[in-house]
Amino acid sequence: MLVVKNSRTASALRARWLRVLSIEWQRSDLLPLIAIVWLMIVGVGAIATNWLLLPNAFDGDLLQMLAPPSAEHWFGSDSLGRDMFARCLLGARVSLSVGVGSVLFGLIVGGTLGLVAGYFANCWGRVVMASMTVLLSFPPLILAIVIVSTFGANSRNVALAIGVLFVPAFARMARANTLLYRQREFVLAAEAMGASTARILFLEILPNIIPALLAYSVVMLGVAILAESSLGFLGLSVPPPMPSWGGIIAAEKASLRDAPWAVFFPALMMFLSVAAVNVLGERARKMFDVKAQGL
Repeated sequence: MLVVKNSRTASALRARWLRVLSIEWQRSDLLPLIAIVWLMIVGVGAIATNWLLLPNAFDGDLLQMLAPPSAEHWFGSDSLGRDMFARCLLGARVSLSVGVGSVLFGLIVGGTLGLVAGYFANCWGRVVMASMTVLLSFPPLILAIVIVSTFGANSRNVALAIGVLFVPAFARMARANTLLYRQREFVLAAEAMGASTARILFLEILPNIIPALLAYSVVMLGVAILAESSLGFLGLSVPPPMPSWGGIIAAEKASLRDAPWAVFFPALMMFLSVAAVNVLGERARKMFDVKAQGL
């Protein structure tokens, strides 16, 4: 009877610890869930700004200059009496669209170059990676300023400038992962069966390196948002009166002492968005590591 009792006690303890570990695991997943919810709120708000019952983001009211947060102006108003909440949502539209566009550009162009350079580890591959090294030698912010200044300050050119900066990083990531699969059995088998180079690249190797590239893309999205905000702070993002987070901070920095909310709320939205993207990027990286260990 004593043995049965001890056995039941041990089973109860194991069940209890399993419940505790399950709770801890669920708590560890709470942060990515919060990050997803925040990005969804910001994204939906940025897309639906024109349909929300908000004050016009471009109409100023001199009687409401630097008004504090209230029921009428949730984030207060800026130095021209414009609603800060509406302008922050429009700024989110600019920052997120530029961030996603630049990451897609870097992923497609850099990923393709890295895939080809990793498969053809010959003169062509060395030329591609040498050109990526040359591109990396330029100071990133200076290169982005040159591109935007040359082609003009708008969201498309800002996304292009940041995307060009991302091409070498994605190319190196794609090349490194392609080299891992270049000599795998399924690739050698496809070559032995006479499969075309395009089929081997895009149907055999590419599906296996996509998880790593997507995990890296999530991390680079946060970098892109910060880069766009930096260019906006320098006046090289979308032209006024269209707001961006960096442009709002630059325009209202003189009012920081008298109306800190005019700078605090766009900076807070930018900080929370970048933090949420980084949390999701870290989780995506861990998920990819787990899959890689099972190969």
